[in-house]
Amino acid sequence: MDGGALHTVSVNHVDLHYAAAGDGPAIVLVHGNGEDHRIFETEIRQLAAAGYRVYAPDSRGHGANEPLPEYHYADMAEDMYWFIRTLDLNKPALYGHSDGGIIGLLLAIRHPEALGALAVSGANLSPAGLVPSFVEEYAEKNRRDPDPLITLMLTEPHIDPEELRSVTIPVLVTAGENDLILREETERIGNGLPNAKVVIVPDADHGSYIAGSEIMGRLLIDFLGEHETGSIT
Repeated sequence: MDGGALHTVSVNHVDLHYAAAGDGPAIVLVHGNGEDHRIFETEIRQLAAAGYRVYAPDSRGHGANEPLPEYHYADMAEDMYWFIRTLDLNKPALYGHSDGGIIGLLLAIRHPEALGALAVSGANLSPAGLVPSFVEEYAEKNRRDPDPLITLMLTEPHIDPEELRSVTIPVLVTAGENDLILREETERIGNGLPNAKVVIVPDADHGSYIAGSEIMGRLLIDFLGEHETGSIT
């Protein structure tokens, strides 16, 4: 990843650290809640070897970035929009896992010109799309020890399924067979997008086919190969 050093870019009133690797069409990888870009070490290696230029930022308040007192998905989507604009990426692909998938959906809805293709894993349109036992567990944790990132997850997003109709770029929607996202929520996202393919990964949970696994990287490479996108950067 460019010698392992992190780069820094100022966007939307925050500084974001990011890793970069490879040469070719650009793809941006956006991690989930409480994670950082390192969750994608396997995918970064796979995508760079397959001929892509990979950008893997730490979301605001995550990883190498300064923590913040509160978070909103709308702000994080704007961060990624300006990340793309500031680095002068021409319609890159974007892949988001969990919260990163929510960010990707909001970015595609609000800035339809920004992306050439989108992939999302374990995304939800609202907190009601999460498995109830997971919500109960984390609501109790947050009552005992409030955490602004857990508060974000329990209170947002609020994406109207009708808004998905405006996203006309190719979208890959994935979830684990035993995900934290309700199956009907994943299907609602896939059905709402005009140009989507849904893949349910057998015997997988929310992140087991992503962190330290080559499954998601292979899915991304196949998907990107079907939908050439982005400029050489």
